[in-house]
Amino acid sequence: MKQLGEQARAASRLMASADTNTKNQALRNIAALIRQHDKALLAANQQDLDAAKANGMDAAMLDRLTLSEKSVATMAEGLEQIASLPDPIGEMSNFKYRPSGIQIGQMRVPLGVIGIIYEARPNVTVDAAGLCIKSGNACILRGGSEAIHCNQALAKLVHQGLQQAGLPQAAVLVVETTDRAAVGELITMKQYIDVIVPRGGKGLIERISNDARIPVIKHLDGNCHVYVDDEADLDKAVRILENAKTQRLGTCNTAESLLVARGIANTALPLLAEMLTAKGIEIRGCAETRALVPQAIAATDEDYYTEYLAAIISCKVVSGVDEAIAHINQHSSQHTEAIVTENYTKARKFLREVDSSSVMVNASTRFADGFEYGFGAEIGISTDKLHARGPVGLEGLTSLKYVVLGDGHVRA
Repeated sequence: MKQLGEQARAASRLMASADTNTKNQALRNIAALIRQHDKALLAANQQDLDAAKANGMDAAMLDRLTLSEKSVATMAEGLEQIASLPDPIGEMSNFKYRPSGIQIGQMRVPLGVIGIIYEARPNVTVDAAGLCIKSGNACILRGGSEAIHCNQALAKLVHQGLQQAGLPQAAVLVVETTDRAAVGELITMKQYIDVIVPRGGKGLIERISNDARIPVIKHLDGNCHVYVDDEADLDKAVRILENAKTQRLGTCNTAESLLVARGIANTALPLLAEMLTAKGIEIRGCAETRALVPQAIAATDEDYYTEYLAAIISCKVVSGVDEAIAHINQHSSQHTEAIVTENYTKARKFLREVDSSSVMVNASTRFADGFEYGFGAEIGISTDKLHARGPVGLEGLTSLKYVVLGDGHVRA
C-alpha cells in the first residue's frame, strides 16, 4: 500500500500539469477500449456474479454488481461526456484590486490523490477514473472483492488508454488484494492521500468515517422522500412516485418514504397505493394511511428513518407542506427529496427549507445522479455540507487557491 501511495503521489504531480487535450484523449481512448472489449468485460462480470450468487449475495447487491451491454455502453458514454466538459483546472476567478494595487483572485487546482473505496458496482471504477483524470488528480481505487474480476479487467483498459495518451498509468491504481487490511492502511496514509471517498453500504461508510485519518466525502444512506401536496397533479404524482420507487430498488436515490397532504389523501392515497401494490411494493403507513389503504401495515417510527433498498415504502399523511418539511428534516438522510405540486409558492418554500443535498419539484428522485446532472459521471453523492454536496463531479474533486498579481508591489 505504501508503494501504491508513492506511485500515486508522483503521478498526481504529472497529472496536475497535464493539458486538457491530453486528458481528453486519454478519456476517449478508454471509452473506445471499453466499447471494443465489451464482451470480455461482461464475461468478467459474469465470473463475479456467479461467485456472488454462490456466496448468497442479496438481491440489492446483485443488482449493483450486474453489468449489461447497455451499462457498459453507458460507461463509455460517461467518459466521452467528461471529455466534452470544460476543464476546471487552472480556471481563475473573483479577481479584484486591493487599495495597495495588487490583484487578488482564485485558481482552481486538483486535490491531489483521491482514495476511493467501494462495494459491488464495477461502473464506479470507470466513473472514478474518468473524473480523476479530467480533474488532474491521481486515484487509488479499492473495489469490493465481489467485483474483483471486472475491476481488474477495467483497470487494464484504463492503463492502456492512459499510456496511449502519454499519461502515467499510476494516475489510476486499482488495489488488487481483497484483504480487508488494505482498507485500514489506505484510510490512514495521509502522507500520500488527500481525500477518501467511500461508496457502499452504511457499515462500510461508518467504518471509514470513524477510522479515517484523512478527510472523507461521504453519505451514509439515502432515505429519500416524495411529498404529494394537496395542490398536486395526481397523474404527475403517480408517474413520479412509480419511477422514484420502482425503477430500481437498490439505489441511493430511490424513494423510501411517501408523504401525502391530508387535503388530497382520500383521492391520492388509494391511487398511489394501487400502483405501488401492483408493482409489488409493501406499504408501511400511519393510522390515516391504513384507514385509506387496507393492504398497508403499521409503520414504526424506525420505518420513517429507514433506507430499505427493497420493495418497501413508508407512508405518512401530513397536514401540509410545513409538516412535510418538518418530517423530512427530522427523518431524512439529507440525500434527495421531491415535492409534487402546482403551487409555485409552496414549491419555492420546499426548495428553500428542506435541508438535503438535492431538492426537486415535480421530478423523480432518481434524477439525483452525476450523469443526469450533466457531470458525465459522479465520484459519489455527498450529504456532507463542507467542500462538496450532492453528486460530486469535476469541481467537487478540485480546490481553490489564492493567487496574487503585482508589479514590484511591497507591503507598507
